[in-house]
Amino acid sequence: MNIFKTMGEDIRAVKERDPAAQGSFIIWLTYPGLHARWSHVIEHFLWNHGWCRLARVSSQFTRFMTGVEIHPGAVIGRRFFIDHAMAVIIGETTVIGDDVTLYQGVTLGGTGKETGKRHPTLQDNVLVGVGASVLGNIVVGENSKVGGGAVVVCDVPPNSTVVGIPGRVVMRDGMRVESEKKDAELHKENLPDPIEEQCDNLCERLEVLEREMAALRERSA
Repeated sequence: MNIFKTMGEDIRAVKERDPAAQGSFIIWLTYPGLHARWSHVIEHFLWNHGWCRLARVSSQFTRFMTGVEIHPGAVIGRRFFIDHAMAVIIGETTVIGDDVTLYQGVTLGGTGKETGKRHPTLQDNVLVGVGASVLGNIVVGENSKVGGGAVVVCDVPPNSTVVGIPGRVVMRDGMRVESEKKDAELHKENLPDPIEEQCDNLCERLEVLEREMAALRERSA
């Protein structure tokens, strides 16, 4: 796909997703997220054709001009939209599908000094809210939403909504999820949730007290 067709698709995507969008010319002129996305098309081409240093220099200039840092090695699909831009970081091995939307302050990053595929994959039609972080070699399934401020370190099933630190699936296929188990052995970067731990401890303590109360009633009867 050439850059001009990409630009046309991206402008139409902005009109569909941003209720504040005005005419095509204003969108083209004033949306830094689009400028960063269009610069990345060129930088990714340079990266893939052996001009890695030039691609990196260009990406840093784009960062300075737009506030968006996209590594030239990242793979980005069609109709990608960064709303409001600023402080968005997209790592080298990130893969982004079609019709993905990011808001300001989003980080698609790694979890340490891993090599190889170390950044997330966002499948088609994913939305990531303000200030959210999606970390590590994980997959966010298609049509999923990541809530603002969430920290996601585990795979997210398709058609899900994730919130919290660490991120937990609260909606799947339109139904509320009461609990979502995490595989800590596979994802060592999982962060503890002190509030959840306190609630679990309180529930266990209540069960103990209820058993003790029941035993006392039986003795006094």
